[in-house]
Order: sequence, then C-alpha cells, then structure tokens
Amino acid sequence: MVCSATFRLPGPLAVTVAQVDQMSGGRVDFGIGAGWYDVEHVAYGIPFPSTNERFERLEEQLQIITGMWRALPGDQFSFEGQHYTIVGSPALPKPLQPGGPPIIIGGHGKRRTPRLAATYAAEFNQPFPQVDDYRAQVKVVREACETIGRDPDDLFYSVALTVCCGESEEELGLRAGKLGLRLEDLRATAAAGRPSEVIDRIADFVDAGAQRVYLQLLDCSDVEQVHLLADRVVKVLP
Repeated sequence: MVCSATFRLPGPLAVTVAQVDQMSGGRVDFGIGAGWYDVEHVAYGIPFPSTNERFERLEEQLQIITGMWRALPGDQFSFEGQHYTIVGSPALPKPLQPGGPPIIIGGHGKRRTPRLAATYAAEFNQPFPQVDDYRAQVKVVREACETIGRDPDDLFYSVALTVCCGESEEELGLRAGKLGLRLEDLRATAAAGRPSEVIDRIADFVDAGAQRVYLQLLDCSDVEQVHLLADRVVKVLP
C-alpha cells in the first residue's frame, strides 16, 4: 500500500520505516504519494491542501526521508524547506537495506510524478490504467530519467490491475456481482475473465513495458479465486 504524504510527518515516518526494515530483515518496499482521496481525509480529520501544495510536501518528504536514511552514523541531518524544517536530527535508526528501502512512486501525472519517480524511486507504478495509457506513461517516465541523466533501465516499471477470474461465465458473473460491478466493465478495465484472458491481459501490459504486475483482489474472502489464480495464472507466467 502507498502512504500519502499528508498522513505522516517526514521525520517520524523515516524512523518508522527504518525500524520496520530492521525488524523484517530488509524486506520493506516504501510506497509514497501526494495523496488524492479527499473523502478519506475528511473522514479522519486530515487536512487536504491543494494539489500543488501536496506535491510540494511530497518532494520535501522525499528529500528528508532519503537524507535521513543516507546520513552517515554519527552525523546529524538538517533540512530547511517551505513546509518542513529538520535541525540536527541524529537520523536514527538506520534501515537495514543500504541507502534505505526501495521507494515506489506512481500515478498518472505527466510532469511532476515522472520527475519525482526519476529522481527518487527504484520503481514506478501506475494503478489501473488502460494499456495505451500505460505505454505512454512509461515513455514519459523514461524521458524524465534521461532528462536528469539517469539510465531509464535503472528504474523498475510496474502496474496495478484489479483482477476477477473464473472458469465459466456464470462464475465470473457471480464474482462481478458480489463486487457490485458489471462483468463487461471489468473486462474492459481490469484483468478479468477466464484464466487465459487474465494471462493475455497481463501479457498486454508486459508488452507495454511492465516488469511487475500487482493484482488487486477486491473480495479477499474468495479463497477459491486465490487458488484459481495461483494454479491457472501465476504458475503459467514466466
């Protein structure tokens, strides 16, 4: 899951992620974004500033978090920005992974998101796009890497897709209905259908530049679908 920059202060967030990285033996991937879901902010009393300010805060948080992770042991870290100021932080604890956990940045933006991904991320992710949109976004992100002198192949490219899989039309219809969605709509926008259709959908995104595909299972109680995906989709993929 992705942490919104509006949810946490950057200093404690850097410490928290570093602690979990230590506790997990270096298994943390750190996803962070500017935040987009205003309803969620209202529901929990979290301020939801303008899009421009959210991106300003995200970039300052990335500078602070990576700076704290990479400061040498015994050194102090300081930062002065428009929204956050850090003075003399011991920047402890350090993550287990050298330089800090891989950072995942994603989204549909054509200017700031690609630049931030090229500058700070180990992985770029786009959630729930159409294939042509994904191919175009990967191109924009690769160009952003070239602009700052980074090898575009140094960045990992991934996509998130909602999945709905069944062995028959009846089974698919029942699963779509439980989600309150029409099967035709899922087939048009997600990795939906029989196992072969799901595989073909994944292959389309691989052809568009995806190196990793995250499948979003909306009904987590549907264990039979998990087994179906494991046996008839995942095992077939290279």
